Amino acid sequence: MADIEIPVLIVGGSMVGLSTALLLGHHGIRALAVEHHRGTAIHPRAAQISQRTMEILREVGVEQIVRRKSDEQFVQDGAILAVESLTGKEIQRYIPNLNEGVTDVSPCRRCFISQSLLEPLLKTRAQELGAELLFGTEMVSFEQDADGVTAILRDRDTGKNATVRAQYMVAADGARSGVRQRLGIRMEGHGTFSKSITIYFRANVEPLMRGRNMTVIYVFNPVLRGFFRIEKPFQSGFLAVNIANDSGHPVTDVSTGLTEQRALEFVRAALGTHDIPITIENVMHWDSAADVAERFRMGRILIAGDAAHIMPPNGGFGGNTGVQDAHNLAWKLALVLKGLAHPELLSTYEPERRPASAFTVEQAYTRYVVRVAPDLPADEHQPLANDLNIEMGYVYHSSAVIPEDPQDRRMHENPRESKGRPGTRAPHVWLKRDGQEISTLDLFGTTFTLLARAESHAWCESARLAAKNARTDLAIYRVGADGLTDPSESFAPAYGIAPTGAVLVRPDGFVAWRAMNGEAASAEQLESVIARLLSR
Repeated sequence: MADIEIPVLIVGGSMVGLSTALLLGHHGIRALAVEHHRGTAIHPRAAQISQRTMEILREVGVEQIVRRKSDEQFVQDGAILAVESLTGKEIQRYIPNLNEGVTDVSPCRRCFISQSLLEPLLKTRAQELGAELLFGTEMVSFEQDADGVTAILRDRDTGKNATVRAQYMVAADGARSGVRQRLGIRMEGHGTFSKSITIYFRANVEPLMRGRNMTVIYVFNPVLRGFFRIEKPFQSGFLAVNIANDSGHPVTDVSTGLTEQRALEFVRAALGTHDIPITIENVMHWDSAADVAERFRMGRILIAGDAAHIMPPNGGFGGNTGVQDAHNLAWKLALVLKGLAHPELLSTYEPERRPASAFTVEQAYTRYVVRVAPDLPADEHQPLANDLNIEMGYVYHSSAVIPEDPQDRRMHENPRESKGRPGTRAPHVWLKRDGQEISTLDLFGTTFTLLARAESHAWCESARLAAKNARTDLAIYRVGADGLTDPSESFAPAYGIAPTGAVLVRPDGFVAWRAMNGEAASAEQLESVIARLLSR
């Protein structure tokens, strides 16, 4: 018999593993996350948190605390730009202001926060929602059968082993995922193109900032190519170096043979001065790569985060993509484990998340080439896509979506243009509920949600009966009635429905099905839709 029995075992307790545990707890599912390291992240690796990820954090009640912590740590709404050095001339501005031109599409804003601050917040909330977390614990072995996964865990301090039996296992164990390797799942893509380093240093760089609001500072000079992030109060930061220039020739292996003196030379060259005392606190060695796993699922084991996709940090998409994996997976696991959906629902994870991840990996690689390595062949990377398309414009195609046009296979678009089409993220519209301003996104959560106009009494009655017959929970809202108002009259146009239409939204906030107009469907028709979406 197992020492521990748990519905879901999560291997990895970093940003994605903690998010998976947190989101499963949000759906009422107990999870055990095991992490090799003895605690959450210690290096202040910067994380650019996208609007979509902030929406997910809003859903589980931690958006505001993350924003407060980010404000304490980094200058917000800064520019992403390239310079010769911090004292040298500006070369190019990629994004003048991190949130400029995007605040209309979401109730949330992009922000920066290091993983060393973010992960404890995720850990605390995950535990509040019932997750069990074991740090300093490694998985020695695992086996799966038709009914679940059996794993052997070892406490790194005591050396004692424990047997865990879980119905499903999620591997969020990073870019070198031992689980993925043991399953024999290959990575496909560009491979490793730089053996990079991140230098964590202390120095008084405030005078060099000259009051400029800069969020990510790319450096391109005869010594190095990489980027800065500087923390408040501008006494510390890190410098990531991807390429060193040696007599005019780019060297992509910056890691091998690195000395502290060489690291110091990199920081000085990036700052553009030798007059400021610098202390090197740490150096992290890492491979810059762009790959995606050929499979995201094998039996009762699913992979997420860096275990499923590896990308360079350019664009800040990596951690966000992993959190979105977890968000997609959590509600599906929850409904299957509760017996409300057929296990086949889990087969929609890979066809939804793998294409979205592959697109994001390619776009991160494009940004690496454009911003860091323009000497790489131009025909080996995709054209640059709009950041919004990447962050929240990916489109899902699977049996968990009922398309209006099966021939429409577009994989991404600007979220302003999706208009509530099935397979896309449900649009944000500001509403008022009992006088309080809320977003349409605040109506979604742990169940499917039906949205209709005030005139659509028939839709709501059919939906209530269909949910009862289908033995599933369904939240039903009439916008313009029952205390829920639409002051700007934007809801129907944003969702592409007429007064007699309705839209069905999944627990992850993606549109599953839509009736643009016409008479309300019968309860039997809606029951059939729900059954199909749950793979019954």
